[in-house]
Amino acid sequence: MKEVTGTKEYIKPENLVYRKSSLLTDDIMHYCPGCGHSTTHRILAEIIEEEGIAHDVIGISPVGCSVFIYNYIDIDWQEAAHGRAPALATAIKRLLPDKYVFTYQGDGDLAAIGTAETIHSCNRGENILIIFINNGIYGMTGGQMAPTTLPGMKSSTSPYGRDVKTMGNPLKITDIVATLPGTCYVTRQSVHSPVNVRRTKKAIRKAFQYQKLNMGTCFVEIVSNCPSGWKMTPVQANKWMEENMFPFYPLGDFKVPEEQQSQQPKTE
Repeated sequence: MKEVTGTKEYIKPENLVYRKSSLLTDDIMHYCPGCGHSTTHRILAEIIEEEGIAHDVIGISPVGCSVFIYNYIDIDWQEAAHGRAPALATAIKRLLPDKYVFTYQGDGDLAAIGTAETIHSCNRGENILIIFINNGIYGMTGGQMAPTTLPGMKSSTSPYGRDVKTMGNPLKITDIVATLPGTCYVTRQSVHSPVNVRRTKKAIRKAFQYQKLNMGTCFVEIVSNCPSGWKMTPVQANKWMEENMFPFYPLGDFKVPEEQQSQQPKTE
């Protein structure tokens, strides 16, 4: 309910259900309707603000649909060459060990051109957070097949569907990094429903708090949709994701810290 005072309208504080994070800018996001990037941006900004680390966090923005994330969240950013975000994050974290450092990458950037940087950073246990958006397709460049495209899934470069015999199997990069000794916390989540948004927010918050404890690399995959690349409406894309992406990329924790249980972060 709105009240009018003079020429201004305002919402009573007791009626305000959701308050926009002060770290989100007023720039209009360029994402397609229904894209999971915008929701992930929102919860990322909320976590940074709620944890009080806005002046101590540095994000790495590489090439992909989310390359303009630095226009939307008002923190320090460094843009990286395609696929090199973990290497850049490594350098920044080593030079500024007291800062919170994270990358925000798509499946093409992280699991194709950046596979080496991803694997080796995780294997070394660099004390950074890697946020991985997996929509199974190259959304920015025209809907081409990605390393994460499902078997039989159509794309602009696999119009008859991904043929595993000639195109290989999808790369389950999260499963791989979970086996590496340098990773501390590895999880796969989504943002397609309110309950999943809450779970993803909890996971990213944990990852930032584990970084403070210097426990190794944290890796948060977010299975998302690409309505434009999939040639679907947002509603159709969410349903297709539930029926096809989640069985192949099941949600949940893959690796959680076993030691230092007394220092586990609180996430209430």
